[in-house]
Amino acid sequence: MKAIEIIVNDRMQQGYRYLLTKPAGRCFHADFSPELTPKQMLELGVFGGKYMTDCRQEFPASWFSGAKLSPDHANPNMNLFKVTASKPLSYWIKKGWIRHQDPRGWLQWYCRYYMGRRSEDDERQIKRWKAMQRHVAQLRKHCHKGDLTCRPIQRQALFHWAYDSRNM
Repeated sequence: MKAIEIIVNDRMQQGYRYLLTKPAGRCFHADFSPELTPKQMLELGVFGGKYMTDCRQEFPASWFSGAKLSPDHANPNMNLFKVTASKPLSYWIKKGWIRHQDPRGWLQWYCRYYMGRRSEDDERQIKRWKAMQRHVAQLRKHCHKGDLTCRPIQRQALFHWAYDSRNM
């Protein structure tokens, strides 16, 4: 595959450049097997619909067709489980979990990774994704399979990390 250069100009990044070197949705690290695509996540509802409302030109238009978005403010009713399950970006910055290349956090990294970008941050982000499996174990331990009313905040949080918690 010939590398494709992407130039980002949105509210959080100006002139940021990266290369797509892998085919979209393929050639993932062996330890990384997300259950949901970015398009599925946006359609079903993540981060109160506020996430990625100003960066549509960076990603395929199809991702935003049917996406649950709330450009003005996060709205928990846009989330699949109708609950708030995330901390504000300032919290993530304070914890040191945000890197300059992906100022919106893990989901931005995942969207870019899904599109074919590979970076020096991949290993760290995949490790963070894998750490969410502790929440999968808690759902399986405390909830009957298919009971979507059990632990909705934990289910929504998993959904934010591309785990399909509807199947747990």
